[in-house]
Amino acid sequence: MSKNQEEMKKNQEEMKNDIADVKNSIESIKSRLEEAEDRISELEDKKWCDLSTRSFSFPGFWVERTPVHEAAHRGEALELQQLIESGACVNQVTVDSITPLHTASLQGQAQCVQLLLAAGAQVDARNIDGSTPLCDACASGSIECVKLLLSYGAKVNPPLYTASPLHEACMSGSSECVRLLIDVGANLEAHDCHFGTPLHVACAREHLDCVKVLLNAGALVFLPALFNAGASLFISALLKAGANVNAAKLHETALHHAAKVKNVDLIEMLIEFGGNIYARDNRGKKPSDYTWSSSAPAKCFEHYEKTPLTLSQLCRVSLRKATGVRGLEKIAKLNIPSRLIDYLSYN
Repeated sequence: MSKNQEEMKKNQEEMKNDIADVKNSIESIKSRLEEAEDRISELEDKKWCDLSTRSFSFPGFWVERTPVHEAAHRGEALELQQLIESGACVNQVTVDSITPLHTASLQGQAQCVQLLLAAGAQVDARNIDGSTPLCDACASGSIECVKLLLSYGAKVNPPLYTASPLHEACMSGSSECVRLLIDVGANLEAHDCHFGTPLHVACAREHLDCVKVLLNAGALVFLPALFNAGASLFISALLKAGANVNAAKLHETALHHAAKVKNVDLIEMLIEFGGNIYARDNRGKKPSDYTWSSSAPAKCFEHYEKTPLTLSQLCRVSLRKATGVRGLEKIAKLNIPSRLIDYLSYN
């Protein structure tokens, strides 16, 4: 056998060995794929109920709405009960981390909420936005759902950067939910990066009943923020309830804002409630400095500079300042003539 033939034979043997290695690798890959498919099927059968730790071997695999979600959404209590009894997981989440309890709460389905909670649904589960079922129940305005969730230990002040349950109740306009949340310790000054405080939300949505509940509970008022919220119609009610007319941010008061938006009615109202026409902002400017000469707002300020409030008006301002945010309640209990009570209440 020649040398070339020997090399050719050697190369053929090496190629056979390489082909055998490739076949073995393919078989190994097939085996691993089959194991992975079996594992996925196993996870699907278990429905990934370990939501408290989110401990999955395949975290990318999520399902859409389940029959439990659908029954909770429609309020089909009998169907939901049957699903639970058949072993369906009540903590299954959608791609947005929405549980059946979120769904039932948002739809105000109190009976379904009761069934889910009794079956072990996580009361403070978070969706992709961080909202809990209590947030959704407040958004629906369902006092029954709110009571149920609270009875199962739902946190009234969950650590959120977005809307709290109290914010959601104010947005929905449910003064009953607002009152209940406050009674169990809701934070009146919780701040949302989009809406501000619950009071700002209630004013922006023009839910006067919610505004009254918040003020009576002692919510703090920063009037300039309400201008930004587009709720100037409520400023009179807030002032009557005891809001600080001269509250300032960077030394800028509500009167500065009223001058900037050229609203004469607001300027007059704020001054009547004790607004300081000489207050200076961080630029050293008075409210009148933001008006055009000879304009209606400028003439209004000029009038009050030349004609200060009367003694009776000044006494009213001083007394209201002393009574604070619950001034109306305190004034109503005074043993004085009703005409004086009306005057002190700005009626």
